[in-house]
Formats: sequence, C-alpha cells, structure tokens
Amino acid sequence: MPNNLLSFRRRSFLSAALAGCALPLLPRQAHALNANQARALVEAAVADVNRVIASGASEAAVLPEMARIFRTYADVPTIARSVLGPSARSASSGQMRAFTDAFQGYFSAKYGRRFREFIGGSIVVNDARPVRSFFEVITTVNMRGESPFELRWLVSDGSGRPLFFNLIIEGVNLMISERTEIGAMLEARGGDIDALTAHLRTLA
Repeated sequence: MPNNLLSFRRRSFLSAALAGCALPLLPRQAHALNANQARALVEAAVADVNRVIASGASEAAVLPEMARIFRTYADVPTIARSVLGPSARSASSGQMRAFTDAFQGYFSAKYGRRFREFIGGSIVVNDARPVRSFFEVITTVNMRGESPFELRWLVSDGSGRPLFFNLIIEGVNLMISERTEIGAMLEARGGDIDALTAHLRTLA
C-alpha cells in the first residue's frame, strides 16, 4: 500500500483499539473563539496548502513551505507536549524547547511529503462546529483518481490566538498515532528525551 495520507484513511498503521486506549490532549480553555474565526484559520491554512500542492514543485521546494504552514497555523507546543505524553511532565523547560523544535521539523517533513502526494487535487472547507472547548472544522480532500475523503481540523485559541492542534482523517486521530510512534522511539532510547530529540532531528 502506498505510504501516503490515503493509507491513514485505510487505517493501515492504526488499529481500531488504539482510538479507545488514548485520548488527545485538549487545549486550554478557549477565550472568545467562534466558528467564523476557526473556519477562517483553516481556510487560510487550506489556501496555503492548495497553493503548494498546485505548484507541482519538487520535494526540496515543498518541504520548507509545509514547515512554514505548520509554524503559522499549528499550536506546535501543545502538539509536541501531547505526543511526548507523560514524559513531558518531567522534562525541563530546556528539554521541552529542544524537543518541540525537533518535533516541528520532523512533523513538517513527514506530513509535507504526504501532502505533496495531493498534487493535482484540492482541499475544500465545508463547515465548522463547536466541540467542548474547541472547534472542529470539516474539510474534504479531493484527489485525482480517488474517492474524496474527510479531513477534520481541531482549532482552539487556548494559546492566545486561533491555531489547530490536531487533525482527524476519517476518524483516525493523527496526534494519537504520533504519540504512539514517539512513545516507541522514546522507549527504544531508555526514556532519554535528549536522545529522542537528537533522533528526531535526523528524520527532518
């Protein structure tokens, strides 16, 4: 099976049991976020992603653009803390800063390559609705030669401004998946966060 976002849709890397054994980190209480603001944030992110995938540019050109999009529209500290799991509580502030920076590069490169496989397709924003302390913005991914599928963006302003903190692809929670992968990497390094951070830098 091709290594792309469509494989998430097929749930090839994530068993159904995983969704029941872990919960995504919820953002801090939202301030005054509304559906229009959440939708506007995702519309801006989608416009940038659509521009990149429509360019047909090389991977070397696309990855820095995807990294910029991630930095601009994602709540990177919240995502990084979520995927690090319980170890984030014992990490020093310096370790968390280093890990967050390394995770940002790793995540941008990994998903930048996968979003690049949308070349010739597009993402369309459909709706936004409140869910607990955040908003869920529903989009449709259209790919050439494939059936459309749903991509949901979870948006909060808990960091002080609207940002997305998770992505859900047809029920598959990307942050839960990343938490599992990062957890396995950390375990393989004896729980050493500094060693994990160094390893993530090699994957960016």
